[in-house]
Amino acid sequence: MLEKFIEEVERRQKRFVVYSDDAVDVADQLATRNVTVERRELPATDPEPFVEIYDGDRFLGGIDLDDLQVLLEPPIVRPDDPEDVGDAYRALLEVLDGTVFATLDRQQLQATSREFERRAWQVGRGTLRVGFQSLSAFEPQTETYRRLGEETDLDIHVYGQPDWSPPTIPNVTYHRDTEGTLTPYWFMAFDGGDEESQRCALVAREDGDGYRGFWTYDPSLVGDILATLETGT
Repeated sequence: MLEKFIEEVERRQKRFVVYSDDAVDVADQLATRNVTVERRELPATDPEPFVEIYDGDRFLGGIDLDDLQVLLEPPIVRPDDPEDVGDAYRALLEVLDGTVFATLDRQQLQATSREFERRAWQVGRGTLRVGFQSLSAFEPQTETYRRLGEETDLDIHVYGQPDWSPPTIPNVTYHRDTEGTLTPYWFMAFDGGDEESQRCALVAREDGDGYRGFWTYDPSLVGDILATLETGT
């Protein structure tokens, strides 16, 4: 049931093709964005490095590499009327809007999880739903969640394959994934309490030696993820 969100985010992924002879590479700057970056040699007919932007196989347009690097430096300046700019620029703003990011590796997922837990702690209320793949993986986090459960008004739901019996913790409800529906996924979703701007979620599926998925601050997408976890559909 969570796979649909990963597939939707992947469908929204843009592709940047960078044409440059220099060592300058924007791949690191775009590493966590929902975009793939390819690098090619600068054609002899083009004197200045440039970037082509694609939505799947559909060419949206191009932008000078220098202009792209300027846009990558905050703050991002948006046009007053998005209809006044081309498809490529609108796609670029979608990539840079800071609401949906691609996952990288386990270290990135751990860092993002810690950030979301801190956010929930600071708000101190609302619903937090967390999937640990197996309940035994929750064991090292027991004291963290004991503090969250005892010292905040959060309503916490922990999901995992029932390979360990977790302790009773105030405000923590366990969901034993006996069917294995959620076992492949590492996920966390927080509804922000009564602060929509604090909504956040990550969804990642273990795939071979790594994970594929995303994390997001998009309130609507977070709401859809929470609704799916609550209803199981």
